Amino acid sequence: MTLEEIIKPENQIYGKTPLLTETPMHYCPGCSHGVVHKLIAEVIEEMNIADKTVGIAPVGCAVFAYNYIDIDWQEAAHGRAPALATAVKRLNPENCVFTYQGDGDLAAIGTAETIHACNRGENIAIFFINNGIYGMTGGQMAPTTLEGMKTATCPNGRDVSMEGYPLKISEMLALLDGTCYVTRQAVHTAASTVRAKKAIRKALENSMASKGTSIVEVVSTCNSGWKMTPHQANKWMVENMFPAYPLGDIKDR
Repeated sequence: MTLEEIIKPENQIYGKTPLLTETPMHYCPGCSHGVVHKLIAEVIEEMNIADKTVGIAPVGCAVFAYNYIDIDWQEAAHGRAPALATAVKRLNPENCVFTYQGDGDLAAIGTAETIHACNRGENIAIFFINNGIYGMTGGQMAPTTLEGMKTATCPNGRDVSMEGYPLKISEMLALLDGTCYVTRQAVHTAASTVRAKKAIRKALENSMASKGTSIVEVVSTCNSGWKMTPHQANKWMVENMFPAYPLGDIKDR
């Protein structure tokens, strides 16, 4: 059998959703952002809500998220994605609105915006990529950096007596009455990717149903910032990140 005979529509087992553009992604090899982008695009297509979905892009590694998923986007200043999403959703309550943010954008410069949007119960979904480091700007310590974890600004490892403890933002947000769904997922295996996709869909459905704020945290790798190969980073994440940030639903009402 020739290659031409094999490549037929009936033999295809996977296809790229049309919502993903042809723009080559700028993310480092092994980075989790590309997988999460793919899942979000697939869910939006499957829900048939592309014409009524608005994404809010952050600052940081995902600043160009609007280049990769063919929906309406707004770009928010440093940490202001939840505030901008609030305005978009309130002005267009029939729309599905989500933010896409890293730990620096959401849990550091945007902490107040995040907490108050969740406390108000804004009908938005927040996709939170937690790799425990500032990836784009040189690998500095982030609020989510683990105790003892080495970064560019704590080369001897995070010292909690000096820098405090890793911020478990999802557990904090789950305490707020305005949040309806808080979950922590990963995309390092096929099974975990399936679970993450289900969580993303549930968060977007909650936004459409005006149930309150949904947060999907994705514990992720940063091969460049961690100075590891993709394989090493996945292994390190499982052994070190997951004990500190255990996967699973934290709140679902």
